[in-house]
Amino acid sequence: MSAPTTTSGSAGPIAAEAPVALTARAPHVPAERLVSEMVPPPRFATVSFDNYIPDRDQPSQAEAVKTLSGFAEGLGGASAKDGRRRHWFRRESRPTTPSGPRGMYLDGGYGVGKTHLLASLWHATPAAPELKAFGTFVELTNLVGALGFQQTVQTLSGHRLLCIDEFELDDPGDTVLVSTLLGKLVEAGVALAATSNTLPGKLGEGRFAAADFLREIQGLSARFRTLRIDGEDYRHRGLPEAPAPHSDDTVTRAAYRTPGASLDDFPSLLEHLSRVHPSRYGAMCDGVQAVCLTGVGPVPDQSTALRLVVLADRLYDREVPVLASGVPFDQLFSEEMLRGGYRKKYFRAISRLTALARDAKGLAEGHSGH
Repeated sequence: MSAPTTTSGSAGPIAAEAPVALTARAPHVPAERLVSEMVPPPRFATVSFDNYIPDRDQPSQAEAVKTLSGFAEGLGGASAKDGRRRHWFRRESRPTTPSGPRGMYLDGGYGVGKTHLLASLWHATPAAPELKAFGTFVELTNLVGALGFQQTVQTLSGHRLLCIDEFELDDPGDTVLVSTLLGKLVEAGVALAATSNTLPGKLGEGRFAAADFLREIQGLSARFRTLRIDGEDYRHRGLPEAPAPHSDDTVTRAAYRTPGASLDDFPSLLEHLSRVHPSRYGAMCDGVQAVCLTGVGPVPDQSTALRLVVLADRLYDREVPVLASGVPFDQLFSEEMLRGGYRKKYFRAISRLTALARDAKGLAEGHSGH
């Protein structure tokens, strides 16, 4: 695609270099990178319990901050002071008791700040970064796929804390795999923390999600304390609706004018995702400052939809704005998909893409002047 010419009505110069195309990227990601990148993503790199703002109308949020702060403090203490950090992992040196659970499960709806709290726990835990791991459920299963089960156990068993964001119950095989892994890690003395989601409008049934999670990890249930976090999605709390899709011309011009932007045709990008392992989607976005998409339309099938969910998660983690033409993001998934077993993933993707579309509004305004 050749660069469009600058018109008198445009605001700002056209970038000298054409935007990159995500469809031209198929990175190889060594297993070592998967391990080293198990830290809170850029969006949550500087969060803390102090800058989490509880909703005054939802006391469970402030209670979660208090409880998790105490949990983090309990993961340090004497072992760090007396220089015997390595020995802290032995079960006999720190037995599990009802007053000191070995895991925390954060149960709640979308956008109530569970990931913020989980990342804050990671940051607050008094251990070196290499002794703490943070990743999504999907990233953890990708790690097992890359390293093998036994090597993953050996790699993570020396950690003080493992945080798992967005624990999934959709795939029984993956759930059993991760549950078995967690059992091995708890035996090695690793503390655990996890988040999951209930559906919008189903917050009163949140205990059902917690029960599902704990049943899937039967041997670990006594080691987890469930924290219910109520509230509304902060991404939409008091904010305007997501901007409507733009024209192809507006998106294309914004891509050429924005340094580090990518530009792709949405159907072509969906096809490309099928040829790249989801564990590589993060690397595929390396250096991308904005994603510009033309021709966004309904996703044709469930396999494609699940791959798009992973890409949306990686873009959200990296705070990459998304400027698009076509249909609004809340029309990506069919009603059948939104009622099916993967619905929580689709609702999360809609919420996150909507937030990223709002972040990209200025890119379009820079061209249109509207």
